[in-house]
Amino acid sequence: MTTLQHLQRPEGRIAYTVDGPATGPLVVLVPGMGDLRSTWRELVGPLADAGHRVAVLDLRGHGDSDTTFSTHGDVVTGQDTLALVEHLGGPAVLVGNSMGAGAVAWVAAERPDLVAGLVLTGPFLRDRPMPAIAVATMHGLERLLFSRPWGAAVWASYYRGYLNRGIKAPWLDEHVADVRAAMTDPAHLRSFRHLSVQLTHAPVEARVAEIVAPAVAFVGAIDPDFADPAAEADWLRSVLDGEVVVIPDVAHYPQIQAPEVVVPRTLAFLADLPRDAAGRFQVGADARA
Repeated sequence: MTTLQHLQRPEGRIAYTVDGPATGPLVVLVPGMGDLRSTWRELVGPLADAGHRVAVLDLRGHGDSDTTFSTHGDVVTGQDTLALVEHLGGPAVLVGNSMGAGAVAWVAAERPDLVAGLVLTGPFLRDRPMPAIAVATMHGLERLLFSRPWGAAVWASYYRGYLNRGIKAPWLDEHVADVRAAMTDPAHLRSFRHLSVQLTHAPVEARVAEIVAPAVAFVGAIDPDFADPAAEADWLRSVLDGEVVVIPDVAHYPQIQAPEVVVPRTLAFLADLPRDAAGRFQVGADARA
């Protein structure tokens, strides 16, 4: 049975679970903003069945993580992820969705010795071009929309209808209900609102050139978070060492909407990564030996 665990960080605790064999190569999965670790439900089982040790965390102020954090975003999420990899024993392959993809990309630049590969879905590795006044207006609307008593309902509706446009997973309604239930807690909603206002991917874009880990990325062809998903996919191809897969009729959550694509390609990607004699992932000079 999967057991919920907590990792102590300077301002609170990060919740995580671990599945699979204790000695398997480590894979760490990171959700995106406003989501829960159950967003990875289609991937955890196959990864564990393939012999991987699979850790899935909740973001600060989300799910079962504490709501005591004052700072949120890509870099601190990356720092939490890095702390978990060090706690569990890396190197690891890092898997991230949306801002979680930005966070794991930051880790790959910060500690290349601990990152054997990246799997990115709906990845935000840079900010959308937007005038400063538009950014300020957007943040003002977010403060209003993600406030009580309507904030949880607004996010749940946006998550289901806008960010999951196109293919709908058979369990989407169940997942959205869990997301909404978590947001009904005032402390969780406050953390989410703070994250939405603090979030920027600029620190990730500034370090993308430092990433040396191989990668596979999945982009929804109708992802509304990108002005031009095909152009975003082309940019990712230009900055990452690996494959970028564009999936038709899929929006911001390829791992939810198209597991029949994401799961086998992820498993194939992991199978091709170098391992040591004990089966653990290798990086750098050790991997090239």
